[in-house]
Amino acid sequence: MSGQKIVVLGTGGTIAGTAAQPGDNIGYTAAQVGVEQLLAAVPGLAERAGGALVTEQVAQIDSKDMDCEVWRALALRCTPHLQDPGVRGLVITHGTDTLEETAWFLHAVLGARKPVVLTCAMRPATALAPDGPQNLLDAVATVQAPGAAGVLAVAAGEVHGARHVQKVHPYRVNAFNSGDAGPLGWVEEGQVRWAQNQPLALDGKALAAIKKIESVTEWPVVEIVTSHAGASGRVVDALGRDGVRGLVVACTGNGTIHHALEAALLRAQDAGVRVVRSTRCPEGQVLPKAGDRWPASDLSPVKARVALMLELL
Repeated sequence: MSGQKIVVLGTGGTIAGTAAQPGDNIGYTAAQVGVEQLLAAVPGLAERAGGALVTEQVAQIDSKDMDCEVWRALALRCTPHLQDPGVRGLVITHGTDTLEETAWFLHAVLGARKPVVLTCAMRPATALAPDGPQNLLDAVATVQAPGAAGVLAVAAGEVHGARHVQKVHPYRVNAFNSGDAGPLGWVEEGQVRWAQNQPLALDGKALAAIKKIESVTEWPVVEIVTSHAGASGRVVDALGRDGVRGLVVACTGNGTIHHALEAALLRAQDAGVRVVRSTRCPEGQVLPKAGDRWPASDLSPVKARVALMLELL
């Protein structure tokens, strides 16, 4: 495996952000530094990669503004690199806000047998103590780790899988976890110690998905609605009039929905809208039971939305 290239695809984010004052960790502008410049500023990164780093700027955005077209561009750039026998794996620099959604999208459409490692930062590149450089070193180490495969996320010394990773804090550098599933492993002094390395569930769905997104001209509209105290069906009714094709409900508890919201969802379903339930609880998943009106996803609401969107394609 030595001598194989590691491809780094840049999409922007805080890791590429800059602030006017070095001590400012929140008043920065994301996506200001190009990926090539970003990597050049990390001591020891080229040596860690064996001198075989290839960079490409796919996008330069704040990840709060991530959309389906950037996802498509990213997936279509990943595909040839994953098929290239000279490539060991990929690193994707990304913002933290929607990293978990991008990770799940790529997992669903790539079916990657090689490692595709998303990494990020909670502090901009101009911070007094930026976290991006170490995260980049750890991401490269993860690509090189024996057993690494599929879409992973690396931050603050932890390796997470695409299914369970979620951002759980708006400010701390250790902003990600995988809920009750726990991390897949840890990066310790350049070596990955696996706690678990889940086998890839590869089937024909990923191949079908990538072919679909190559030619898609209009992405199906799927939105998320939340059940809460005093919820009404107004948002659902408005979305139905606007042509929504799918709705993911961030339910209370084990998939429960306020009666007024439930009535509106039944109206939407009668009009042809697909409805899927998830839970707004940060850990666990909805356990289905007899008599449920709608299927339950084992994903978080934002990832269930990605899955439903791809199904509707």
